[in-house]
Amino acid sequence: MPDAPAMAAPALQAMDLTSLRAVLSELRPALLPSRFEKAQQPDPHSLHLGFRTMERRLWLELGWLAEAPRLMAIAAPPRLGSGSTLAQQLQHGLAGLALTELVQEGWERVVELRFATRPGDPIQRTLVLELMGRHSNLFLLDPERRVVAMARQVRQNQSRLRPIGTGDFYCAPPALSGSPPSLAESFAHWKGQLTLLPVNLKQALQGAYQGISPALALQLTGDNTLLKTPVGELSSEDWERLWSRWQQWLRCLEGEHFCFEQGQGTAYCCWIQEPARQPSSGGGDLPINGALAAYLQGSLATRQLQQRQQNLRHKLEQAIEREQRQQAQQQQLLDQVEGSAALQEQADALLCLPDPSREQITEAQKLYKKARKLRRSVAAISPRIEQHRQQIRQLEESLLFLDLDDGESRPPGEQLDQLQQLEEDCEVLLRRQTLSRRERRSAETPQPLTLQTPGGLTVQVGRNHRQNDWISLQQGRKGDLWFHAQECPGSHVVLKSSAAQPDEQDLQSAADLAAFFSRARGNRRVAVVMAPCEALQRIAGAGPGTVRHRGGEVLWADPEQAKTLLNPAAPNLNWAVES
Repeated sequence: MPDAPAMAAPALQAMDLTSLRAVLSELRPALLPSRFEKAQQPDPHSLHLGFRTMERRLWLELGWLAEAPRLMAIAAPPRLGSGSTLAQQLQHGLAGLALTELVQEGWERVVELRFATRPGDPIQRTLVLELMGRHSNLFLLDPERRVVAMARQVRQNQSRLRPIGTGDFYCAPPALSGSPPSLAESFAHWKGQLTLLPVNLKQALQGAYQGISPALALQLTGDNTLLKTPVGELSSEDWERLWSRWQQWLRCLEGEHFCFEQGQGTAYCCWIQEPARQPSSGGGDLPINGALAAYLQGSLATRQLQQRQQNLRHKLEQAIEREQRQQAQQQQLLDQVEGSAALQEQADALLCLPDPSREQITEAQKLYKKARKLRRSVAAISPRIEQHRQQIRQLEESLLFLDLDDGESRPPGEQLDQLQQLEEDCEVLLRRQTLSRRERRSAETPQPLTLQTPGGLTVQVGRNHRQNDWISLQQGRKGDLWFHAQECPGSHVVLKSSAAQPDEQDLQSAADLAAFFSRARGNRRVAVVMAPCEALQRIAGAGPGTVRHRGGEVLWADPEQAKTLLNPAAPNLNWAVES
């Protein structure tokens, strides 16, 4: 089995105080006041709220996932999750109210969305979003600031400082350590605060002042090495440069001069203001919100994809180990059949004695009976071994599909759809079920990788069991040719030669693709079976995409050559990717 590829998730930069203030500076002029319309919960750690202003409808995403707590405007989401308990509680509690205030005080990442009947009226409901890493949470409060609903209960064994549940009075999080940053602070006092303890610069910044995230510390210094330097070893030039950046950051916060920029040593930065750039007005487009939404949603989709891939890989590997163990047990039973001849000989020897006793005759009859039972068991054990072998092959193919890279850069959403199809196929496979004809017809149309050969013929490559089944058995026509790596898990490749007569280059190209999309892709030469699609036959009781074939011939393929074919920009080739 090939080694699984590295699955390290990219580092996710969470929303810190600076980016939160940048988001709120855009949202206030665009969103206040607005009428609440809709609440839906797409997953256990986020909430979508729809608001109607005089000009348009805006959607907010509120998230309390430990890795990515967030508040930002998003594009209109699909309708889903409105039946969750939390969404129903908010739909009922905020019905008929208007969002009149967006409040974030001090240096803590806590935002209050305050609702009233109309602007200027007393506050009727308050939605509190705490963006504090693993302590992130969401609370809906009544006019007396009692908790009406919350994202997750905080019990006594989870927090000694602030256990809180439905019906309790809301209390603010514990006070932050460190001093609040201020433009009025002198350089000498600021430097004295940072050099109070003999620690490195990063620890000094985060320990001495509030609102300093790891990303902000790196943006202030621009140098990871400098962050690791003890404060006692910094030069006067280092202190002056850091002080200048510190002052620039505070001026951006005070004047709300925010902009979204990539880089600066981190994934993004919201406070570095170029002289020629003006602060965002917020009344129309929301560039900072849009850029943050694209970054966070893309990163979370990638992480979700990788987590589901890891879970599926673990499940498949466990299933393969179980099947191999059961196959070994059946093989041991089958090996015992070879001992039936010895039992027969023992029984014959007992009956061939000059004068066998009754006990010897009884023993011989028992040996005959045991030998016959062992021989009869072959008919039952052999199909079981073959079934285990077939199941292992399909499970190994599923692992291969999980690791396939067809050279395309597809968005996470499309990759998730592809993974979901594979998960459904594997679920059927693990339950040892087969799809009925009605289920195959009602299933969503598969989208295999489709290419055009230099000779103008279409080649289809299956990237999961269902696509293999679809291109080979359902879409295969008389005259089409089927390719598969010989005795090796891999994708089905179908050359649509029913449309025109293929030449040698077309055949070799399809064989190279079958070798590349197989477990043997690391070999220099791979044996590939080529057979007419009309010679394929579905194996009864097996999972989708499992076929046998009559006849066929073997071609030798080069997986490396397929890499060139998969690149549309390769010279002297005209491969159009239509997936």
